[in-house]
Amino acid sequence: MKFTLSWLKDHLETTASLDEILDALTDLGLEVEGVENPAERLSAFTLGKVISAEKHPDADKLKVCQVETDTGPSQIVCGAPNAREGITVVIAKPGTFVPGIDTTIQVGRIRGVESHGMMCSEREMELSEEHDGIIELPSGEVGQRFTDWLAEHDPAKVDPVIEIAITPNRPDALGVHGIARDLAARGLGSLKAREADPIPGAFPCPIAVSIDADTREQCPVFYGRLIRGVKNGPSPQWLRDALTAIGLRPISFLVDVTNFFAYDRARPLHVFDADKIRGGLRVHRAEGNETLVGLDDKEYRFTPGMTLISDDEGVESVAGVMGGLRTGCTDETVNVFVEAAYFDPITTAETGRALKITSDARYRFERGVDPAWTPIGLEHATRMILDVAGGEASDVVMAGALPDTERAYRLDTDRVQSLVGMEIPANTQHATLTALGFRMEGDMAHVPSWRPDIQGEADLVEEVARVASLTRLQGTPMPRVHAGVTRPVATPMQRREGAARRTLAALGYNECVSYSFIDAAAAAHFDGGDEARRLENPISQEMTHMRPSLLPGLLAAAARNQARGFADLALFEVGPGFLGGEPGEQQLLATGLLVGHSGPRDPHGARRTVDVFDAKADMEAILAAVGAPAKTMILRDVPGWFHPGRAGRVGLGPKKTIAVFGELHPKTLEAFDVKGPAVAFTVFPEEVPMPRKTGATRPALVLKDLQSVERDFAFVVDTEVAAADVAAAAAGADKALISDVSVFDAFSGERAEAQMGAGKKSVALAVRLQPADKTLTEKEIEAVSARIVEKVGKATGGVLRG
Repeated sequence: MKFTLSWLKDHLETTASLDEILDALTDLGLEVEGVENPAERLSAFTLGKVISAEKHPDADKLKVCQVETDTGPSQIVCGAPNAREGITVVIAKPGTFVPGIDTTIQVGRIRGVESHGMMCSEREMELSEEHDGIIELPSGEVGQRFTDWLAEHDPAKVDPVIEIAITPNRPDALGVHGIARDLAARGLGSLKAREADPIPGAFPCPIAVSIDADTREQCPVFYGRLIRGVKNGPSPQWLRDALTAIGLRPISFLVDVTNFFAYDRARPLHVFDADKIRGGLRVHRAEGNETLVGLDDKEYRFTPGMTLISDDEGVESVAGVMGGLRTGCTDETVNVFVEAAYFDPITTAETGRALKITSDARYRFERGVDPAWTPIGLEHATRMILDVAGGEASDVVMAGALPDTERAYRLDTDRVQSLVGMEIPANTQHATLTALGFRMEGDMAHVPSWRPDIQGEADLVEEVARVASLTRLQGTPMPRVHAGVTRPVATPMQRREGAARRTLAALGYNECVSYSFIDAAAAAHFDGGDEARRLENPISQEMTHMRPSLLPGLLAAAARNQARGFADLALFEVGPGFLGGEPGEQQLLATGLLVGHSGPRDPHGARRTVDVFDAKADMEAILAAVGAPAKTMILRDVPGWFHPGRAGRVGLGPKKTIAVFGELHPKTLEAFDVKGPAVAFTVFPEEVPMPRKTGATRPALVLKDLQSVERDFAFVVDTEVAAADVAAAAAGADKALISDVSVFDAFSGERAEAQMGAGKKSVALAVRLQPADKTLTEKEIEAVSARIVEKVGKATGGVLRG
């Protein structure tokens, strides 16, 4: 949104400086994006008077001029045809930057004659395209600043242009009047009323207007009137200057009027050449395949449901977006029909987007214009047309009814101070809302029609706060709820999450943060991709589903790194995975991925490829960090993205899974374009039981003072039996005495089967016995050993190896 300072002052009576206005705009939420101040780039230019102008001794088209300046007479060589004695000119002294030629003036010699400056043309100063001669001023004193002379005689040329960013919730700020209202509420001046009295019609309007019954939601109200006998042509200079300053091209007065009110009051209007309208105007929904050549000379084809304005011959305008070329106003227009209507923001936005039309009218209608100002805007436009172009106005014709925007919310002044954190007296809060256009009845604030964004009491708080200025907010410490040491804020699960993240980083992993959304193919590979987890409005085709696992993001990161020459990777992420699409159907995951080798190449041959035991060791470290029990069971049933036989599921029982680890399946690596080997693990911190004791105290240290005893056992079992099952069976033989069981040897393969029989293997265990009250006798040790052999035999079918 662009406007000039003088345009703003047409609505705001103020003595504030430009800098004060700019600071206030940003503080009010109307962020200043840029300021073009011609006075700044012209500040170094001064006025001078030519004392004499003689022909250059060595050039026919040059003159050697003696010019009186504020520093005394100066000699300037000039080639302008109008350089002559007695004229007042604009001087650029040595050291002055001339924007039109992008040059800093220096003392120089032109054809052997020294020149101390430059007499400027309008184009050289970027005031216009005029460059046939230097500027001749009708008045001015020698040494006077040129910007001061312009401010007095031609202020439009030094009028600062301000550009602000408008958020979608502030359609009222798309008009200069709305911006002035905010500044007046801040206290930078007073708002000028600038109302127009209704203009009585001199004759009935010959053009009838109507709105189809099924279109009333898309166009609740439509006003119009005919003005006959107008004289169209160039706009007045003030209007041309205003539009040109903000980047609009003046076209003709009737068209410029509509552009002016779009920026002045955020009220789009449209003018039809009344002599080209056949019959009346009808607002209706498009049936489909209607066409219109717009004012931009392009043909548009409409789809069903779009809002159109038609006469008896066909479509004349795209409602709220663009008018048609056939009924557009030209210099020959003598009878004009002025339209002021209210169009639904959503339909207008959808129509403009579908037709790929961007216009000032669409930009305002799709954000919501003031419906109550619709007939008033028509009166203002009528008054301007009659004052400038003459003519005679008809009665106003109307179809539909103004939409009801009446609503009110309670202003709780104490609550405002509590939420904002500033002392704002109640009468100041009431005055603020009144200045913004609210109608106060006690504590009830009636919302003005131009503020569709005010939808509740919280919005009233925001209005009071932004006008009061949050820059005045003083930081104060919050009162303590409890005296003494501050209690922990993080929940036990948050502490677990932090512990997992710190442990993974300490193990040398690099943390990744990936999107929670992945593509359908990747989601399906990890048992996701169903309809429940599909996004209704995805960001892109690569982010259509909620992720069931963190591995897709880590594998994608690994593939990108490998493509750039980084082959050995250790990546992790801690975040949510989604089991469904409903609230609560998600779980916290801590996932690590190892790709490539364990370290860099070295002369000692210590470098090796990562394997499943690397993943298992790191997984166990994470489980210990989150407080998982030391005794767990490892099961073979793992998800399909792991390599069968080289992966395991860690559980506290057959159905209680707390982690999974293993080598990734070759098909998984191929699907994500990752070059193996690669191993991974996932820990489920939420599945780990919370400790029964939450205190910080530790139990007393219990040390055994009796000698432990170790015995080795070698069992022959079937090849399908897991070594962990054998160890678990041995450990269960005497839980009071057996403190540890570990596998120290496994003998399998053809040689083992040759010795022990087909389908057999040997598993060797080291069993530690730890007595508590007395030293074990040989007889007691033999009894425990017998129970171990018996327990393993019943559980696995194993027998002692001979």
